[in-house]
Amino acid sequence: MTRNVTIAATSIIVAGCVLAGGVPAHAGTPAAGQQSRQVQTALQTTITLPNGWRPDGIAIGSGPYAYFGSLGNGSIYRADLRTGQGAVLSQGPGTPAAGLKLDRRGRLFVAGGSAGSARVLNARTGEVLATYTLATGVSNINDVVLANGAAWFTNSSEAALYKLPFGADGALPEQPVRLPLTGDLVTGPGENANGIVPTPDGKGLLVVQTNTGRLFRVDPSTGATQAVDLGGETLTNGDGLLLRDCALYVVQNRLNTVSVLKINKAGTSARVARRITDPGFDTPTTAAAYHNRLYLPNARLTTRPTLTTPYTAVAIKP
Repeated sequence: MTRNVTIAATSIIVAGCVLAGGVPAHAGTPAAGQQSRQVQTALQTTITLPNGWRPDGIAIGSGPYAYFGSLGNGSIYRADLRTGQGAVLSQGPGTPAAGLKLDRRGRLFVAGGSAGSARVLNARTGEVLATYTLATGVSNINDVVLANGAAWFTNSSEAALYKLPFGADGALPEQPVRLPLTGDLVTGPGENANGIVPTPDGKGLLVVQTNTGRLFRVDPSTGATQAVDLGGETLTNGDGLLLRDCALYVVQNRLNTVSVLKINKAGTSARVARRITDPGFDTPTTAAAYHNRLYLPNARLTTRPTLTTPYTAVAIKP
């Protein structure tokens, strides 16, 4: 299937990359480009998920497999990006699975949403390796990123991050660490801190606040937050974040839009370079990359969820 992707573009050069055509300046040799095209033709543009799945997060590693969590019961579905076929990898505990990240050791980190929890799974077998209680009371453990030797989780209900610091050889910790957030980020009604990625220089973290549309740089050692200078732009309904090459992709769920930002290395200043829309979008929540495609799960937030509601993820070429 060929998709009609709409891109409103402004040509901006960032560290040798051009954010207009969607092709990085280091695309490689003709042979590499030919190999990439061969991979592209073997990939599905739409992944059909089980009815009633209610996807939110997605994770993709080095292989052609995507992992999707269910907000309904926390189960994990693994799909082959070449065939579109998949199966439930891990049955959920009856509580949500929100954001997902996959590490190089084959471990899948799962944000537990309203359960205030986190899980770590074996991405090959589905075995639960560890579970953690991050927050009690009203909470929404929404997203997760692997950075600075730890897994970091956002909580959309409070001004805090939760950290699972890795030990020697990536060993999982016994207990999580709570990092209160101070400074510019102030919580309010609705979803607060949501998507999270490292800054381009790897020294900080970037967090989008859904209810205000603001982006913040977080000091991972102190929790101090600084509003990122967006040049007057607001990232309304900002949800999942993806940092790739020279671009920060911000998925704006109810706007059915992905904004592509030029961001400086320190993560203190950013500008919207272009916006991407696609007819296959149905309130996507986040994005993961494989080769030269982005995969976005459609959460269908404007559709009443039932056990028979169909769900998909779609691929775009950024």
